[in-house]
Amino acid sequence: MLRYLPFLLVLALWIYAFIDCLNTPEEEVRGLPKVVWVIVILLFGEVLVGPVAWLVAGKNRAPRAAAGGGATRWVAPDDNPEFLKSLEKDREKDTDRKDGGEDG
Repeated sequence: MLRYLPFLLVLALWIYAFIDCLNTPEEEVRGLPKVVWVIVILLFGEVLVGPVAWLVAGKNRAPRAAAGGGATRWVAPDDNPEFLKSLEKDREKDTDRKDGGEDG
């Protein structure tokens, strides 16, 4: 079983690079046209030249800009003011339902 592992890893990298290339927008592709990258990945996939070349040089890997023009940055939920406001609104809705539904 272990003797098939290198083949499976090469196949997995080949498939990943191929799908990643197909899903990448044309404006994020570097060096060659997208169609040429697909051909390179398919032709040189068995020897890992095509997939590794795509992962290293074929795609812009810089973080995407946010809609406002700034760089996107992950924020923890407890530091995100919009998330905290939504929790407060949910809490208010729940207390309104409980208060209105009881005959107290």
